[in-house]
Amino acid sequence: MTGRGAARDAHAWDRTIRLWDVYFAVAWAATLAFVLGAEFPGWPVRLVAALLLVPLVPWYLMVGRALIQLEQPAERLTTPYLAGAMVLFLPSAVLVGETRLMAFALIPQCFMTLRRRRALIAVTVINLAPVAGWALLWRPDAAALFGNLLFSTVTLVFSVVIGSWIIRIIEQSEERAELIAELDASRHEVSRLSAAHGALAERERMAREIHDTLAQGFTSLLMLVQAVEAELDHDLPEARRHLALMDETARQNLAEARALVAGGTPADLDGASLPDALRRLVDRHGAAGLDVTGPVRPLPAGAEVVALRSCQEALTNARKHAGSPVSVGIRLCYDADSLTVAVHDDGRGFDPAAVCSGYGLAGLRARAAEAGGTATVRSAPGAGTTVTVRLPVGGGPR
Repeated sequence: MTGRGAARDAHAWDRTIRLWDVYFAVAWAATLAFVLGAEFPGWPVRLVAALLLVPLVPWYLMVGRALIQLEQPAERLTTPYLAGAMVLFLPSAVLVGETRLMAFALIPQCFMTLRRRRALIAVTVINLAPVAGWALLWRPDAAALFGNLLFSTVTLVFSVVIGSWIIRIIEQSEERAELIAELDASRHEVSRLSAAHGALAERERMAREIHDTLAQGFTSLLMLVQAVEAELDHDLPEARRHLALMDETARQNLAEARALVAGGTPADLDGASLPDALRRLVDRHGAAGLDVTGPVRPLPAGAEVVALRSCQEALTNARKHAGSPVSVGIRLCYDADSLTVAVHDDGRGFDPAAVCSGYGLAGLRARAAEAGGTATVRSAPGAGTTVTVRLPVGGGPR
């Protein structure tokens, strides 16, 4: 039998071995009945032929039945079994022509337990050897010989055609079983990779959220602490103002942390429009101005969150790297199918191509890309910096 390693429970005879038992029993009983009821030769010869068929039953039950159910039976096991079956079958088939009905029980087993070439050889022997032996033993007339030979030839052709078809069906079944197993394995792998990718994406999202909210808030607190330490001895009013800013920044960080844990809207956008949220952001940074153009309208929450976080990142970078004093401006533009936010500072600037580390700009670009937009940074030493984020929103004015 040919095979490609697929599970044999995909084949019909594995699930219905009892049907094969019944088939063998019916073929054996019918053969026995035909032998005992034949007119030629005499009853002693017919009795011998019938007795030779009896060991086929325990031989099948104890050896053949188990081999048929194996996943891929080794031919070193199946060949002796079929050889023993033919040793028991052929003598009786030579003695009595009606015994050849038993071939219909043995031929399927050849195709089920042997590879194609050996199966065809065994089937040829089972079909033609009895006729040859019967003709040599009994010397029948030409008509009887022709009839038996014709019957055996038709049976052989039928067996070869049906057996080859069965083998091809088996091969296709095994191929499909392998493909199904590979598909199941691929599905499991895709599911695993999807879960891993989802976990990685969620970690990256949380990292960006923490960087754009809590980390920037803590940076602001550290800068305000340094300012207060410098002002305590000679400028108490300014120190108190900075302490108030520290209080406001800490409260804002707490609100952002709660929103982050709950997975909700950023604190600045909670119950407010995007321009209002940016004005709050401008007020906290002190040195920034906001210019809004185009018809202000509600937008998808994702676009507004990206715009707000981009401004937070750009303002924090300006405060940390642009130098002091520095003027910062924010321009928010509502177009028919897009939202553009640009943050410009007139600080010392830098060479964007030389920046190969850091999380801020990479996270800003990744956040914009996830929303289907783009983030560009234009800067040069001594020429200030402009961060522009353009997001598709669609829908036009509402």
